[in-house]
Amino acid sequence: MASFKTVMKSGHPPTLFAAFLYFDFCFAIWVLNGAMGPFITETFKLTPAQTGFMISLPILAGALMRFPLGILAQYIGRKNAAITEMSVIMLAMAYGYLFVSSYNDVLAMGVLLGIAGASFGVALSLGSGWFPPEHKGLAMGIAGAGNSGTVLAVLFAPPLAQAYGWQTTYAFAGIVMLLPLAIMIVLAKEPPDCEHQSFKEHVSCLFTKDGWAFSLIYVITFGGFIGLSNFLPTFFYEQFAVTKVEAGRLTMLAAFMGSGIRIVGGYFADRMGGIAVLSVVLLAAIATLLSLTATPSLALTTILFMLCFAALGAGNGALFQLVPLRWPNNTAVAGSMIGEIGALGGAILPNVMGLSKQYTGSFSIGFIGYAAFTAVVLGCLALWQRKWVGSWVGPRGKALGTATEAEQNQLQPVTA
Repeated sequence: MASFKTVMKSGHPPTLFAAFLYFDFCFAIWVLNGAMGPFITETFKLTPAQTGFMISLPILAGALMRFPLGILAQYIGRKNAAITEMSVIMLAMAYGYLFVSSYNDVLAMGVLLGIAGASFGVALSLGSGWFPPEHKGLAMGIAGAGNSGTVLAVLFAPPLAQAYGWQTTYAFAGIVMLLPLAIMIVLAKEPPDCEHQSFKEHVSCLFTKDGWAFSLIYVITFGGFIGLSNFLPTFFYEQFAVTKVEAGRLTMLAAFMGSGIRIVGGYFADRMGGIAVLSVVLLAAIATLLSLTATPSLALTTILFMLCFAALGAGNGALFQLVPLRWPNNTAVAGSMIGEIGALGGAILPNVMGLSKQYTGSFSIGFIGYAAFTAVVLGCLALWQRKWVGSWVGPRGKALGTATEAEQNQLQPVTA
C-alpha cells in the first residue's frame, strides 16, 4: 500500500492544492443562499415552498453550467477555465451586494451563484491530471474535498449576515475569492493528460449507458450532499427553533463529515475498489435516512445527519475513483456531465423537502422518497458492475493492473 508521501511524489501537489482551494471557495459561494436561508426567508416572509425553490435555484443553475465549462476547459485549458470562472464570480458578488433588494433579485442572484457551482469537473480533473491511474482516486478525493466550502459558508455567512446584513455577505465573498485566484495563477500547472480530440469525442460520454449510470449514482451521493447541506440551516431553524447562527453551526458538523470523508472514500476506493465502497455507503445512507423519519431529538438528528453525510461523502470519493478509469482522456467532460446530473438531483431535494413540510406538516416524506430512490440505484449498481468488471475496471472496482493474481483470475470477458 503506497504511503501518502509516495502518492504525492507521483503527481504535482501544488496544482492539487490550487484545485482544492479553487473548488473550496467556489463551493462556499455556491451555497451562500442556503447558508443565509433563514435570514432571506425572514426578510421576505417566504413560504416553505418558496424557500425550497430559492435554495434550489443556485444548485440548478450550477448544474446546467458544469458541462459547458468542462467543454471550455478542454479547449482553453483547465487552469485558464478556472481563472476565468473565478474572475466572473467576483463580478457576480458585486451585483449581489449592490442590487439585490427583493425576492426576485434573490432568485436572479441564485442563477449567478450557479457560476461558482460549475467548477466541479474542472477542479477534479485539474487536481488529478498529474497523477497515475492507481492514485487518481485519492487525488480526486483531495480535490473534491473542496466541497468543504459548505463548512465555510455555514460557519461564516450567518454571523456576517447577522452583523452586517446578508447582502453585505456577498461583498465579503467576492473579496476572499482573490485568494484562490492568486494561488491558481502562481502555483497551478496545466496537466499533461489532455489529448487533442474532436468535439464528438469530447462529448462521447453523453451517449454511453455508463455515463448515465454514473450520473444516477451521483444524484444520490453528491445530489444528497449539496441538496441537504443547502436545506439543513432552514431545517434546523424550523424543526427545532434554534437560532439562525446555531442552525449554521449544526449544518457545519454534517457538512464537515461529508467533505472530509470524501478523501477517505477515494483512498479506500483505490485499494478496495470503488464499486465495493459505493455498495457499502449506499446501504448506510438508506439506514440513516429512514432513521430521520422518526423525528428524533436535536442531538440524535445531528448525529444521524453526520453519519448520512459521511456515507454520501465517501460515495462521492469512490465514484470519482471510477470516472478517470472509464474515461481517461476526457475526464473533465465526463466529470462535468456526471456532476451536472448529480447536482440537478440536489436541486430537486430542497423543493421536495419544502413541499413535504408545506403540505404534510413534516419532512418525513422527503426522507422516505430519497431513501427509496437510493435503494433502487443500489440494486442497479449490482447489475451494472457485472458488465464493468473485466471490461474497463478490475474486481470490486479497482484499477486494471493493480489487482492481485487471484483477483485477475476472477475477471471474465465482457461483451457489450
